[in-house]
Amino acid sequence: MTAKIAKVERHAVFVPFVARVRREMERAGIHTWAEVEVVAVHIDNGVIGHGETIQNYTWGRVNLEERVLGQSPFSVMWDDSLGAGLQMALFDAAGKLAGVPVHRLLGPKVRDWCPISYWMHDTAPEKYAEEAKVAVSLGYTCMKTKPRPWFDVRRTMQLISEATPPYFAIDADWNAFLINAGIALPLLRELEDAFPKIKIFEDPIPRDDASGNRLLRQQLKTPLAHHYGVIPPRTGLELGGVCDGFVIGNGVAATLAQGHTAAQLNLPFFLQMVGTGLTTVMALHLGAVLSHAQWPAITCHELYEHPLLRRRIEVVGGHARVPEAPGLGVELDAEALARYGVERADHALPRRLIKVRRACGVNAYFANTAQKWVFFGQINQPVTEWGNHTEYLDDDGSPAFARLLAQASQAPVLTRE
Repeated sequence: MTAKIAKVERHAVFVPFVARVRREMERAGIHTWAEVEVVAVHIDNGVIGHGETIQNYTWGRVNLEERVLGQSPFSVMWDDSLGAGLQMALFDAAGKLAGVPVHRLLGPKVRDWCPISYWMHDTAPEKYAEEAKVAVSLGYTCMKTKPRPWFDVRRTMQLISEATPPYFAIDADWNAFLINAGIALPLLRELEDAFPKIKIFEDPIPRDDASGNRLLRQQLKTPLAHHYGVIPPRTGLELGGVCDGFVIGNGVAATLAQGHTAAQLNLPFFLQMVGTGLTTVMALHLGAVLSHAQWPAITCHELYEHPLLRRRIEVVGGHARVPEAPGLGVELDAEALARYGVERADHALPRRLIKVRRACGVNAYFANTAQKWVFFGQINQPVTEWGNHTEYLDDDGSPAFARLLAQASQAPVLTRE
């Protein structure tokens, strides 16, 4: 008799970021990624599959278990619309039922060890250097960074380069803050000449700017990466190429389809699947069967206080080994699940201001990061300046702070101090 799904359980957990980066995540507005939903799929023969969703990231808050109850996990696991956690748990259960690791359900294995990168959100150059040292100590050989106009990118690249061994590589992800090719090209040329550890420029300008991205690709020595599909691959080819590789992260079916298309184009990519240990292991299984997952995967799992697994995922020379036990091949830490369990995640923060200090003496105050993104994205202040710095200011209880926060909540406040 075919095994059927008897029950789906959802466990809300709050896994804080490690203390050394927590305040920076709060300033960046992504402290909400600490909210995790762990999904357990119970099969009627006693097998249990596990998966996870980072609720405030890509597949957040999808609750469609009624579509899988009474079904075989093999018949529903390819449905990407079920959400990350449920789909992951279905693959875990299916692998356990079949007695094979998940990668055997996805296709022929092409590698035993998958490249993987350390990750840190935008932060001060000195803190980036500290995190780079942590990355090296944990076995990583590369790091994804987030250059922003409110910090000095040149100083950031200098300090990371000085803090790391000669073999260390840097991925600079701009999230389109360089606006257009005319602004981006001089800075990117300067950076690639001054800091040879930079190996990838990701999204320096908007992803849909086909002509601008084609120009950058023609003029730069450093590979250019873009998220798959914003400019369709065929359009990119017809234009003579708009990037040197892709960023891919989606449901399992879509990820495999996009990864195989990249292979046909002979273009590398990196998997970007943010989460704790469960998500990281799922990325390893996908990377094991996708021939062109040649750039280091991004999962961000090292910044969580706990991976939710019984054993840490070991990184050796910038690579992690693909599990070979049935299913995802790892064991969920039940004690950690109980310790971090919550009824409802609380993302409230104390009253704070963000202060961006330009080298020329102008200061810009913001009530939140979203406001700052729009302000710089519209070039209300320069985006390629030397010497900029950002501070996260706590409420000191003074009337002056209260007035400034009230003003900044309406619109960014510029001063010259």
